[in-house]
Amino acid sequence: MAENKNRALAAAILPLVGGAANVTTVVHCMTRLRLGLADRSLVQDEALKAVPGVMGVVEDDTYQIVLGPGTVARVTPEFEALVEEERAAAPAPAPAAVPATAGAVPEPHPVTAEELAARGAELKAERKARNATPLKLFLRRIANIFVPLIPALIGCGIIAGVNGLLTNLGWAPGVTPALGALASGFMALIAVFVGYNTAKEFGGTPILGGAVASIIVFPGIGDVEVFGSQLSPGQGGVLGALGAAVLAVYVERWCRRWVPEAVDVLVTPTVTVLVSGLVTVFGLMFVAGQIASGIGTGADWLLENTGAFAGFVLGGLFLPLVMLGLHQALIPIHTTLIESQGYTALLPILAMAGAGQVGCAVAVYLRLRRNASLRRTIRSAMPAGILGVGEPLIYGVSLPLGRPFITACVGGAAGGAFIGAFSMLGDTVGSTAIGPSGWALFPLLAGNQSLGLLIAVYGGGLLTGYLVGFLATYFFGFSKQMLTDLNADVDAGESGEARAEAEPTDAAPEEPGAPGGPGPEGTDGPSGRRPGTPPAPAPAPASG
Repeated sequence: MAENKNRALAAAILPLVGGAANVTTVVHCMTRLRLGLADRSLVQDEALKAVPGVMGVVEDDTYQIVLGPGTVARVTPEFEALVEEERAAAPAPAPAAVPATAGAVPEPHPVTAEELAARGAELKAERKARNATPLKLFLRRIANIFVPLIPALIGCGIIAGVNGLLTNLGWAPGVTPALGALASGFMALIAVFVGYNTAKEFGGTPILGGAVASIIVFPGIGDVEVFGSQLSPGQGGVLGALGAAVLAVYVERWCRRWVPEAVDVLVTPTVTVLVSGLVTVFGLMFVAGQIASGIGTGADWLLENTGAFAGFVLGGLFLPLVMLGLHQALIPIHTTLIESQGYTALLPILAMAGAGQVGCAVAVYLRLRRNASLRRTIRSAMPAGILGVGEPLIYGVSLPLGRPFITACVGGAAGGAFIGAFSMLGDTVGSTAIGPSGWALFPLLAGNQSLGLLIAVYGGGLLTGYLVGFLATYFFGFSKQMLTDLNADVDAGESGEARAEAEPTDAAPEEPGAPGGPGPEGTDGPSGRRPGTPPAPAPAPASG
């Protein structure tokens, strides 16, 4: 039954993105089906957003359909199978048309597949040009390296949490050593996986990137002395593996260019591992180790000395960072902290941004009692938002409204300040993995205090984010004009006079040019579109 459901969802999506002929690539991340499209104009955005199971769409360098965690991993193979089946069943190309005779009325010029492909390539190039700043391209590559590791980080992190609980309670002593090995095995070798993915992302041979990175975690590296001190296995961690694999890619490219083909299979791998390996041992490991140590020390100092302020800033600005794609810069920092300290204390603070969105959505739901369309959107998106999947609430509710997006960020800032304040008191709350947030982060909590206290602090942060996001949105999220325009039963076609009487007009007065004020011609907010209708594609994270 579940398999039929996933296949049905894939079958509903495929024709709305232009069919198999329009799909060039199919991949998925934590929450999104990411499609490369030959012609963006063939996509039926509104119909796609109305498909049950589709939480929203986001357009970046790929067309991203938000399906949610778990669902996307099951729908993607079905979608790929349908694409292959449709391509296999596609009819052969029609024979060339006979040239028109003299004096005959010329037939309309048919659009060929080549012309469609060229048009699609032009649209894709224009879209990429808008987002192809060097910084964003670099951060996107970083995300492509680390995002595939997130499922293993989550699985091992949960096992580590269970093992810690059993150990503290003194239960199952015969099983806890095995659980410890399961939880720690991946982290012990994470540098190898980072090296493999880095070489793949930068166009080298993946296994050579993994081979060079494996030097970092080899136990015998402890016998090597550099700059007067002994190296230690794992020194430099994922940052060292990243640098080593990038170096290996460039050495390999040089070899492919200059080494004769007859001996390429012997010389290129040897020179690549030898040169990049020696540079890693006698340079990168030491430098990356110092950087990793500095990141850990800096994060500890920031939270211990400016915890409440740092939490306020991080929790409040995280969603704007996501909108700009700059949040990807935090991924290697999180991973470095997990590798060196066992958890990242930044993620629970950043997760408060989602709590602000939930509180905001509840306020919108109560404020716009007659807007049945928007209330349906909130009801369908709320469970995912509580579990930490924020895209449906962001793109379907708060961002199109304008002001509520800002008040949601205020809620996230308050929740972040709450957790940061406890860090200043010495009660650090962290996560053993990256990816989940909201309630889904509870099984991954770790820190320097008991599990009960960690749960209490994190739960208190969520409640603070919910409450402040709700209050800020309820009292300051709408102007009088917004309430008049938006508080309507869209399905029933309620009149403007009835809308004006549907809600008390006690909102904050409208200021000229204020965020979220009336948009062009009967619309509201910066998107120029009535909320409650499916959101227009907007840039967002590539992690999912």
